[in-house]
Amino acid sequence: MTQQGAALQTYNNELVKCIEELCFKRDELNKQIQQEESEKARLQHDIRVLTEKLSRVNESLAHRLTARAEFDRTIAETEAAYMKILESSQTLLSVLKKETGNLTKAFEPRKDH
Repeated sequence: MTQQGAALQTYNNELVKCIEELCFKRDELNKQIQQEESEKARLQHDIRVLTEKLSRVNESLAHRLTARAEFDRTIAETEAAYMKILESSQTLLSVLKKETGNLTKAFEPRKDH
């Protein structure tokens, strides 16, 4: 019976050792789970912050694109109007030179004598 008692004690010691190892492994796994849950929460927070920032940037960009389009339209209209002014000025200058020439001819002394 002593032999059986000794065998039982050995089995018991090994069983306790196995249970302790399983508990240790579970505790290590639990630490890893907690670390990953913390990392997940941090990442989710970062995603929320970045999503909000992206939304603000998109909104600002949309306003700026609209403003740029308005600048482009105003510049194009102004340039077109300026070209018309230049054309009118050129026409006016040509007419003025022609009239000045005609007036000068009209008042030049005649060389008939």
